[in-house]
Amino acid sequence: MWTLVPTAFAGKMLSTFRQPLSSLWRSLVPLLCWLKTVLWLPGTERQQQQIRKEPDETREEEKEDIPLPTTPTSVNYHFTRQCNYKCGFCFHTAKTSFVLPLEEAKRGLLLLKEAGMEKINFSGGEPFIQDRGEYLGQLVKFCKQELRLPSVSIVSNGSLIRERWFRNYGEYLDILAISCDSFDEQVNVLIGRGQGKKNHVENLQKLRTWCRDYRVAFKINSVINRFNVDEDMNEQIEALSPVRWKVFQCLLIEGENTGEDALREAERFVISDEEFEGFLERHKEVSCLVPESNQKMKDSYLILDEYMRFLNCQNGRKDPSKSILDVGVEEAIKFSGFDEKMFLKRGGKYVWSKADLKLDW
Repeated sequence: MWTLVPTAFAGKMLSTFRQPLSSLWRSLVPLLCWLKTVLWLPGTERQQQQIRKEPDETREEEKEDIPLPTTPTSVNYHFTRQCNYKCGFCFHTAKTSFVLPLEEAKRGLLLLKEAGMEKINFSGGEPFIQDRGEYLGQLVKFCKQELRLPSVSIVSNGSLIRERWFRNYGEYLDILAISCDSFDEQVNVLIGRGQGKKNHVENLQKLRTWCRDYRVAFKINSVINRFNVDEDMNEQIEALSPVRWKVFQCLLIEGENTGEDALREAERFVISDEEFEGFLERHKEVSCLVPESNQKMKDSYLILDEYMRFLNCQNGRKDPSKSILDVGVEEAIKFSGFDEKMFLKRGGKYVWSKADLKLDW
């Protein structure tokens, strides 16, 4: 086409300039229009629009390449490592006796709320061991009354909880999770949950009643291991009717329950994936069952230790970040190793406020 343009253009020019001067200007107008039609190629306007858009699109692509900061939606704060039980598979052992001053702990919790935290779970060690539960009660009240968090929960072995604590702090607590790995007291003793004359299973029944009386959602956590993998818990779980029954596969963590510097030797408690699946199959009719294999559990929790450092478990051990009290949440959480997709996949976000659970108290 381009080889014909000069010839055609010459012909047009010749025919134009042969005309009288009076009609010359009238002829130039169609000539210019013809030139525009020939020289303005299809797609040129689109190309120019694309060029104009390219800088903005490049900036958008650059934005997509920048990872968004992780939001600490749900945080597990292990504010103490001390415990009155000696569970053989414990993955957060008494390696220190440190506990933050109450006001420092509150400052850290405020930082987490400002960073987007919606749920806080207090754990240990045994969280009720510090000041007979008073320290914990003050944190629970602060999170619900002042920070107005949608969900405040506790994981405890239940042995140190008294009804007085419910009277003082029950209204501020959404969920109480009690660790119970067996309904056979002899198995509990083998695991390390035995405490003299106190019966762990009988105490569980009492705590269930208090949760109902003081309007706290009741939850049970069980670690499936070599000593309870063949147990049938259907009848007992149905009778207790927890809002959730969290079933974990026994997990090894270097430096905690395995390895030279560990305080526990949990290898004898470990079960295979097939054995864990067999336990789940036996209890598949329990509607509140929430299973967590090692794969689901390892990197899907935001764990904060007694110094308010995030613990990264990606390499099979707990590598701490710097404390959020020193560098802030956004900086510290970069080193948490948190897998947010797995957190959502395992059902980490659920109806976790007792106001929304609509329980029949």
